[in-house]
Amino acid sequence: MNKVELLITNGIVMTMDPDLAVIQNGAVAVTGDQITAVDEVTSFSGWAVDKTIDAGGGIIMPGLINTHTHAAMTCFRGLADDLPLAEWLNNYIFPAEAKLNRDMVFKGTMLACAEMIMSGTTTFCDMYLFEGAVAEAAKQAEIRAVVGEVLYDFPSPHYGPLEKGFEYTENLIKKWQNDPIITIAVEPHSTYLCAPELLKKAADISEKYNVPLVIHVSETEFEVSQIKERFGLTPVSHLAELGVLSPRLLACHCVVLNDADISLLKQSDTRVSHNPESNMKLASGISPVPDLIDAGICVGVGTDGCASNNALDLFLEMDTAAKLHKVNRLDPTVMDAMTVLKMSTIDGARSLGLDKITGSIEPGKKADIIVIDTHKPHLTPMYHPESHLVYAVRGSDVDTSIINGKVVMENRALKTIDIETVIADIRDIAKNVVKS
Repeated sequence: MNKVELLITNGIVMTMDPDLAVIQNGAVAVTGDQITAVDEVTSFSGWAVDKTIDAGGGIIMPGLINTHTHAAMTCFRGLADDLPLAEWLNNYIFPAEAKLNRDMVFKGTMLACAEMIMSGTTTFCDMYLFEGAVAEAAKQAEIRAVVGEVLYDFPSPHYGPLEKGFEYTENLIKKWQNDPIITIAVEPHSTYLCAPELLKKAADISEKYNVPLVIHVSETEFEVSQIKERFGLTPVSHLAELGVLSPRLLACHCVVLNDADISLLKQSDTRVSHNPESNMKLASGISPVPDLIDAGICVGVGTDGCASNNALDLFLEMDTAAKLHKVNRLDPTVMDAMTVLKMSTIDGARSLGLDKITGSIEPGKKADIIVIDTHKPHLTPMYHPESHLVYAVRGSDVDTSIINGKVVMENRALKTIDIETVIADIRDIAKNVVKS
């Protein structure tokens, strides 16, 4: 007799495997942290099951992957809205971040983890300060995370001079290198806040340890003009000349690109994180994502931080990503639902170098799975599940989240986070932020 620890059954299984197979009346078997079988419900008849989760005819799918955020910025959600990026950063965010401490980052990240788990995200990529605290919060919440300390030319309010930032990054890599859910990345902020020597050293560390390299790239016209003035190159061509572009690099935003930039990204197999809502809110522009995809570049979806979005719901982000490009191109066929769904699952995993372990429901992969409750007015009727997932589902429709084989939310109840304590902690922090 076959025995399994967990069986998620009675749902439409969106596998997101290479064939994009959909199993109408399917089930997924999990033992330990791995998916052991995916098939029609009838195939599991007679199996011995320790725990069964009934999807109730809903959707069983891979957890969503948020390829770019600043989790602890939940502390600054709504602090400064309706401002240009430079003013927002220099006059509000950077001064607020100068007062950050490890405790604030830990608590802010715990709130972000709760919000992400409750809205279907099972993996996130983070760039911020005190990233050791981010790793520990993600570990406690039991959510998969790629985290890296932000590096820039000026002294950090966390580690001080740059050499200490590199030292801190390498120590994080060594500390977490064998962890099942935490991956450390090397994360220079951007070409405009990082000297060429910083960028080259960051790339060298990424190559030495074979870990991701994450950076903001070509987010605004102003950034591009700055780099052209300094180096006579676009940010992408500047990174190419420095030897920084590579399959390990995740270039976040990529709003202002020319054809040569796209060719360089493709040639180097650099991956891109698309953050449509943040780019819209800060009026940074619209990334040429359809062109990137047509060129064969791997593109994932990110929310950016809560101070520039202001939510971490990837279902909302998918809806925006699809519609934004349709209206921008005046073409309703651009960014179809399955393309956007891939960006938020398997392509998101690929952009972080995690596609061998997550991003799809396949035997042998880690069990990062969510269940969508479709028994709701706004999800009735359902002709095409992928269309509902992109255009109708919201994070609040996620009933159950499983990460690395562990049920972290069931029936909308978090299992690894005391949400009332976390909310109270952030409300206390907000009082001090306002005072300062």
